[in-house]
Amino acid sequence: MRCVIVGGAEIKNYALIRSYLKPDDFTVYCDCGLRHSDSLGASPSLIIGDFDSHPMPRDSHNVIILPCVKDDTDTIFAVKESIRREFSEVLMLGVTGGREDMTLGNICALLMLKSHGIPAMIASDYSEMSMITAGESVRVADGWRCFSLLNISGTASGITIKGAKYPLDDGAITSEYQYGISNETLPGEEASISLSEGNLLLVCVRR
Repeated sequence: MRCVIVGGAEIKNYALIRSYLKPDDFTVYCDCGLRHSDSLGASPSLIIGDFDSHPMPRDSHNVIILPCVKDDTDTIFAVKESIRREFSEVLMLGVTGGREDMTLGNICALLMLKSHGIPAMIASDYSEMSMITAGESVRVADGWRCFSLLNISGTASGITIKGAKYPLDDGAITSEYQYGISNETLPGEEASISLSEGNLLLVCVRR
């Protein structure tokens, strides 16, 4: 089963974001992420939060109440809960934009999920984000405005990009020098991306 984690960041294009949802998703709303519930049309399977930004639900049978003073944000706690419950896949919505610190923390959660063997994606009004790890080969369709490869952990090496405006053969991207930004799939083709060591954040930007 897939776990969908909904945070409290702004969502403008609800029709777009609703298109990602499936009827059998296990949907977790994090604190003020509950404000998206009606617009997404997805009832909460679980609600998690310290409720410092949203009223506590009256019906508490599917609620995990967290203390206000804690190490994990509500969203990161939800990510850890999805790992504990052994979901096969995670989709995160409403977790980017607004506060940069929260956004960066939530992006790093993709790396946490990947380290547990759980494929995950962040979808927003503007992009899709996911992690590519060593040994994987990922394709990017022609429908995106551009795609970027960012390294948020150590060094990624043995990077090969084919079918793109800026190809790469056995390249390396470090955390200090992010030169893999704003590449484009060639018209009518699919770009292929692979690497032999490390991890890369793939950001596909909408037109």
